[in-house]
Amino acid sequence: MKLVVLACLAAVVAARPQDADVQIVADERSDSGDGNFNYNFETSDGTRVSAAGTPGAEGTVNIQGEYSYRLEDGTEVLVRYIANENGFQPESDWLPTPHPLPAHAIEQIRIAEEQRAQGITFEK
Repeated sequence: MKLVVLACLAAVVAARPQDADVQIVADERSDSGDGNFNYNFETSDGTRVSAAGTPGAEGTVNIQGEYSYRLEDGTEVLVRYIANENGFQPESDWLPTPHPLPAHAIEQIRIAEEQRAQGITFEK
């Protein structure tokens, strides 16, 4: 049991961030108190975050923003997003996408749409 605890502790220490001295190099914020706000900040490791909010429907706030960070090889990852009544909607070349449908599945969908257009239905 002690060996397991020691191994877990060693794993946590090994996984800790190597650059623990990250500093905030820019920090700008404004909030009018009525749902309108914006903020921008950047850290010394190249992480950047910015967002602007406006009042939305039924007491919600609509937010449009982006964030970016650098991978170990120096490549920048950028994510732009909108958050509103329709939820969080991120856009990025780095986000996973579903695999394309195989040809037979596309054909089955086409047949089902054709049948639906002809009024053909099936009982459950």
